[in-house]
Amino acid sequence: MTITYRKAVSDDTPDCITLRGMTRENAFSVAELAERGITLESWRDAIADGSLPGHVAIEDGKIVGYCFGHSDSGEIAVLALLPEQEGKGIGKKLLSLMVEDLGKFGFQRLFLGCSADPEVRSYGFYRHLGWRSTGSFDEAGDEVLEYPLR
Repeated sequence: MTITYRKAVSDDTPDCITLRGMTRENAFSVAELAERGITLESWRDAIADGSLPGHVAIEDGKIVGYCFGHSDSGEIAVLALLPEQEGKGIGKKLLSLMVEDLGKFGFQRLFLGCSADPEVRSYGFYRHLGWRSTGSFDEAGDEVLEYPLR
């Protein structure tokens, strides 16, 4: 099957929320997302008003991965893939699309929170792509990584 990419739209939100609970690492259920203030409505509204731009990867008409970022801060909010889509370059492509989009907002650097555990897949993924530790941690205990924009 061929993977296609496009900008996320508000109507993608239900599928994105469902997919978030199906990821291999760092999965969050609908209830867990709601506890963090992320609901169907809040996510849909943020896509609609442009504060949470994103891209989705589609295979056979279904969303198999996505990446979203905050247009006001330059933070990569989430990158999620179905487990069977890992290792195919989809995450790398989605992240590069978001880096390109967020770069248009004039940020000097982008940032994200990532597990500080080298055994977790995301630890090596981001570092391999040039993201570097800031030496700080966010409120969730994740290490803050940054990516300088030129």
